[in-house]
Amino acid sequence: MKNLNEVIDFYKKKNLNIPDLFQWGTGYFDVMKIDTIAKRNEAISLLSFSRKSLYKIKLVKGKCKCHYADRTIEIDNYALIFVNPMIPFLLEEMQEPVKEYFCIFNDDFFNNFGNIRDYSVFQNHENNVFKLPEEVYDEFTVILDRMKKELSSDYEYKFDAVRNLVYELIHKAMKMIGSHSKIPRVSGADKRITLLFEELLALQFPLHSTSDHIKLKKPKDFAEQLSISINHLNKAVKHIRNQTTSEILTDRVLQEAKILLKITDWSVSEIAYSLGYETPSRFIYTFRKNIGVPPLVYRAEHI
Repeated sequence: MKNLNEVIDFYKKKNLNIPDLFQWGTGYFDVMKIDTIAKRNEAISLLSFSRKSLYKIKLVKGKCKCHYADRTIEIDNYALIFVNPMIPFLLEEMQEPVKEYFCIFNDDFFNNFGNIRDYSVFQNHENNVFKLPEEVYDEFTVILDRMKKELSSDYEYKFDAVRNLVYELIHKAMKMIGSHSKIPRVSGADKRITLLFEELLALQFPLHSTSDHIKLKKPKDFAEQLSISINHLNKAVKHIRNQTTSEILTDRVLQEAKILLKITDWSVSEIAYSLGYETPSRFIYTFRKNIGVPPLVYRAEHI
């Protein structure tokens, strides 16, 4: 409740409109346009209060690099970017500040309206970043303008209208890549347990300083947090994701390690301890086994 009040106070002090659907523990949706340094600083300050579980759909204009998990994509001018909170992401400006126009939301905003995270544009593959010609950029801008207009309207069902516009944007992007893959639909306890596990995992990232440390380090830590047996957790995750709990945990931790090695000057020891390893040597062994090179070699190759 304290964080919620602080965010509301922030909106008021900045003379910003407080979103009608402003409940960080349940459904949340907002649209922001950043075209000045002042607005960028305001947005950074505001979002620093929020939970680390917000999805973003970003329109960017400008020259920048998009560090997305273990990929770096250079953007020359216009792009559409889908950000899943479970996947490390960094937008690095190259020269002048980029202009951003984006919507942010959490899973609960789409409760009973489909599983937003299951769409291919939010999965960890090549369909997260779209370079756009100017005319297509303008088309997506119109959709975001419509979202912003709906949010400020008095229409009784405006949030349903906003959800439809989000899906319109997603499907427009998916059609650009000719994606005809079916959206997985799995119900039951296994999926619920898996989603809770992924939520707990996502909330531990990103790490902002060497004083940050992940607290849930092993599958048994997640099982205890969820009040289920570790066998139950492993069986559910394996059924839904076709990966073991340990594999998903290791992949996510190593994704964060790669980002930290690329964009910070933290020592290997600092990264190791922040990511929950008992010793730097264990981190180095795991990193080399899975990535193929030691951490310092990886850093040297990506500077």
